[in-house]
Amino acid sequence: MSSTLGLSLRPYAPTDQAAVLDLINADRMTGQPAATPAMLANALQGRSGVDAGWWAELDRPITSVATSATGTVLGVISYALRPKDDHGVILWLHCREDESTARALLDHAATEIGPRPLDAFHFATALTLGLEALPVRHRPATHAALIAAGYTGTDLWRYMHRTLPAPDLPRLTHYDTEPATPDTRHLVVTEDGKSLADATIGTPAQAIGVLWWIGVEPAARSRGLGRALLGTALDSLTNMGATDVILFVDDDAPSGDDRDRTAAKTLYETSGFQEIDRLHSFSK
Repeated sequence: MSSTLGLSLRPYAPTDQAAVLDLINADRMTGQPAATPAMLANALQGRSGVDAGWWAELDRPITSVATSATGTVLGVISYALRPKDDHGVILWLHCREDESTARALLDHAATEIGPRPLDAFHFATALTLGLEALPVRHRPATHAALIAAGYTGTDLWRYMHRTLPAPDLPRLTHYDTEPATPDTRHLVVTEDGKSLADATIGTPAQAIGVLWWIGVEPAARSRGLGRALLGTALDSLTNMGATDVILFVDDDAPSGDDRDRTAAKTLYETSGFQEIDRLHSFSK
């Protein structure tokens, strides 16, 4: 057990479950499910349905809690080593947005990991629905603690949300649907045997669906196909029980780049989606 700034740092214990879930759910964002004991168990073991390949590269995570003099759990951090590049990885951290607690947790993890490069909030955990990286407006104290600890942040993703149903959007009359993975469904529009557009949606969790991807081939653009496919995807999620839908936009690519998402951003903004936050990852 170590002590810093009046806090005591010790390994997570099963008796901490309720307190840690309270900390996690205090940071819950619009469009995110409430963390459950099963979700926490997966996170502690290093399992996640999203970014599973990256989790598989890690040693088993270590989770520590920060407690007050009376034993109250004030914060929690989970971290691991990645043998392939000898990096330490900060996986998740919650502390009711108290900057001093966040800094104490980060310093503790860095000490335990040892002198090596550190990455923080680089991929999604089992505690969220695909929430990759840190929502910096929603988590300002954690963001400030990372910067104060010497991390450099990179703005990677735009996190957006809208409620369902979406009767304002058009629907396709002809499309194919197929399971992509156990947790996703693929919608495809074809013409003369060629794919014109496709979308991937996630099975709703706690009535929250995810639009993982939507794309239209260049030759099929400017026909309203993207908007109709979006309406069809959201209709499918509604029929699956979703009352909310979220999406993540990788919009850091330069205009004209193959990853340019300018058209997608315009589509989402004019289809009822609102930006909830920007998602940053960090390294030092």
